[in-house]
Amino acid sequence: MRTRALYLALATALAALFAGILSGPATAGQTQRSTAAEATTGTAPKASPKAAFTHPGVLVSRAQLDFVRSKVNAGAQPWKGAYDAMLASPYASLSRTPKPRAVVECGPYSDPNIGCTDERQDALAAYSLSLAWYITRDSRYAEKAIQIMDAWSATIKDHTNSNAPLQTGWAGSSWPRAAEIIRYTYDGWSAASIDRFKTMLRTVYLPKVIGGSNSNGNWELVMTEAAAGISVFLDDRTSYDKAIAKYRGRVPAYVYLESDGSLPKTAPGSGLDTRDKIIKYWQGQSTFVTGLTQETCRDFTHTGYGIASIAHVAETSRIQGQDLYPEVGERLRQALGFQSKYELGEAPPSWLCGGSVKRGLGPITEVGYNALHNRLGIAMANTQKLTERQRPAGTNSLFLGWETLTHGDNPS
Repeated sequence: MRTRALYLALATALAALFAGILSGPATAGQTQRSTAAEATTGTAPKASPKAAFTHPGVLVSRAQLDFVRSKVNAGAQPWKGAYDAMLASPYASLSRTPKPRAVVECGPYSDPNIGCTDERQDALAAYSLSLAWYITRDSRYAEKAIQIMDAWSATIKDHTNSNAPLQTGWAGSSWPRAAEIIRYTYDGWSAASIDRFKTMLRTVYLPKVIGGSNSNGNWELVMTEAAAGISVFLDDRTSYDKAIAKYRGRVPAYVYLESDGSLPKTAPGSGLDTRDKIIKYWQGQSTFVTGLTQETCRDFTHTGYGIASIAHVAETSRIQGQDLYPEVGERLRQALGFQSKYELGEAPPSWLCGGSVKRGLGPITEVGYNALHNRLGIAMANTQKLTERQRPAGTNSLFLGWETLTHGDNPS
């Protein structure tokens, strides 16, 4: 009986092994055919629930960082000029002193501002310093980034007041970018400190952003950006998938395409169930044209925030093997082109925002332009002109930073 049981166990194991071989990873040809089919149907591929995350993999990949490093070290432009601008900024200063708070309180338009600016700028500083570390391999930059991240992870407990979700999204977008680079390219960040930083992201940041928001669209977009980036750092597939699902519902509700019909799409759960409600939500704009965004007639600054987060999440998804550009790329292209045209100075027609727009798009075009024009070969004349005019793109001191450096003409 014992011999028979051993034979049965061996047979079962061999069968399982053989089945695993037959159902192993797709060949390169299979992957290419799958990607082509997805591009044709306009749907994004779904990552396997068991797929491992790629690190570093929030907004910038190791290949992209290697490309940047090689260009800066060779003195090539525009990367060297962009790097010099970053290094000359307060965000890359080796004498920076972090200013953590246990409770960051942010009211409307950051009034009151109790730690709001400090938190956002410290998070951007950690990211800037992590880039400086990778490019120079000077450990002083890595250690300063760690000092800032450790100071906040040892202190912060909550965000409060009406702008808490937005503030959490802004700072929460920058923290995991920095943490990914330092954790996976530098060996001086202790396991205990990494665990404490992970606990901060999981308990203080993720709960505030993962549920999204029915406020103006730039809120939910940056909140999903933060949630996706945090989830990558935490290796949290469930939260990542939830953030991506929220994003896929929000992007079509933020950028209008003529194919949407007579009215813009609405995000799931928004409660925008009548024409009047939709028009009010779109800042009173009642004529809808391709490329218009939900906040175009509010101002271009907030519109730029939303467009930037659309590009950032798509870029992170590409690095993580779930390329969302086939799904959101046309809306991103049209939003960039439409806003760029008027940012460059063209007078708006009378039907658009009452014939007047508030310019100030910000340094938001590099990631989307590089992905769509440089990688995919799509013509984007207005966006190209604005992108090249604004180089090197700096930072908006909220959650955008140094994207000419990281993504300008970056083929990786």
